[in-house]
Amino acid sequence: MDLKQLEYFVRVAELGSFTRAAIELDVAQPALSRQVRLLEVELRQNLLVRNGRGAVPTEAGKLLLEHGRGILYQVERAREDLGRLRGGLAGRVAVGMPTSVARVLTVPLTRAFREALPEARLSISEGLSGSLQEGLTSGRLDIVVLYNAQPSREMDVTPLMEEDLLLVRARPPGLHEDPPPGPIELSEVAKLPLVIPTRPNAIRMYVEAEMADIGCRPNVVLEIDGVSAILDLVLDGAGCAILSRNALLNTPRPSAYTAQQIGTPPLRIRLSLATSLQRPATPVQKATLELIRARRRRGWWRTRSEGVAVRAGAAHHDLRAPCRSW
Repeated sequence: MDLKQLEYFVRVAELGSFTRAAIELDVAQPALSRQVRLLEVELRQNLLVRNGRGAVPTEAGKLLLEHGRGILYQVERAREDLGRLRGGLAGRVAVGMPTSVARVLTVPLTRAFREALPEARLSISEGLSGSLQEGLTSGRLDIVVLYNAQPSREMDVTPLMEEDLLLVRARPPGLHEDPPPGPIELSEVAKLPLVIPTRPNAIRMYVEAEMADIGCRPNVVLEIDGVSAILDLVLDGAGCAILSRNALLNTPRPSAYTAQQIGTPPLRIRLSLATSLQRPATPVQKATLELIRARRRRGWWRTRSEGVAVRAGAAHHDLRAPCRSW
């Protein structure tokens, strides 16, 4: 059985599409289809049912998918074990993060990874919570950082920290010092025009749930996916935003915004590390998890924008302030 054919089949079965698998594997779709068909011919089994919506494993395909994941995992472990003979861990690990986290964690994590695991390869992807979880389930991602993640039969979740959610507004032109209104209650935030991500964005779902608990709902004027686009629209006067502290770090013009604490005690959202329960973690993946945890202990929000403080109320709301760690 050809390992490349097996890998191609597993990717198609996990992603449910020849098109998506071809993009993921960086191969031409006709070549991908041909290799999977050769595998079917060799095994004398139809492994996939092709339809207008993609490709679904047959009973034989489901059985091979289960075996195939284990075989490919063992091959990767063999590569890593052989890599250790050369003096270091080898292999590949794919990490997924929300954009707001990626903008502050990508550079320090990559630097630490290169120093600690020079023989290994790191891939980092940005995305919304839904797509990150899908990537973890399908095997495209090995580790994901998620907001407000819930444990499941397929996913192991380890809390990292709790992060403040802030009300972000455009600073009025010519205003060098914000008025001191103090923290704003969530019920008042619900009355403001909000530029917010589409469902099922984790922060949006969390904010809606918290508002529902007090009998109100957000006044959504625009639904936009992407931190940069949301901040641009806030600056353009389209409305306000509810964003995590990390979302404001490393912005090109942090002084163009004001950030205000929501509620007392402040509204916070949990940030967690998630891994798949369907696939045992490889040594490289375990080492990467420890690098992320180590960066959290050092405070990954301390980046090139250190020293930026956004005024909220009578005192500065310092974006460097530590989040609540677990």
